[in-house]
Amino acid sequence: MTTTKTELHDVLVSLYAELEQTAQQLEEADEIDDPGTGYTNHQADDATIVFDQTVNASTLYATRTRLRQVDDALARHAAGTYGICTECGTEIDIARLEAIPYTPLCLRCAEARDYRARV
Repeated sequence: MTTTKTELHDVLVSLYAELEQTAQQLEEADEIDDPGTGYTNHQADDATIVFDQTVNASTLYATRTRLRQVDDALARHAAGTYGICTECGTEIDIARLEAIPYTPLCLRCAEARDYRARV
């Protein structure tokens, strides 16, 4: 079964809603802004709180990043350029879009970018 770009649009919309809800829940979490460490808790309790804050902040950052990527993909879909590599202009393979529906790059350009990042 081949997935169509219209079906992938529905996946993107659903993914956006999920990510938006996750970001909202993380933003509302008390652990991110809990200023009470160091005054009343035991040292190990403080370490646990700081660890939890770090994990929540990191998860929120990753969620917001993915939310922007999905939003960009929806904008490309609206502009009629979804599924076209933003680097080289070739068609992105549908299997790649099924795996990573928000990707702006074809496999060749993504591999080249990753290679340049390692050098």
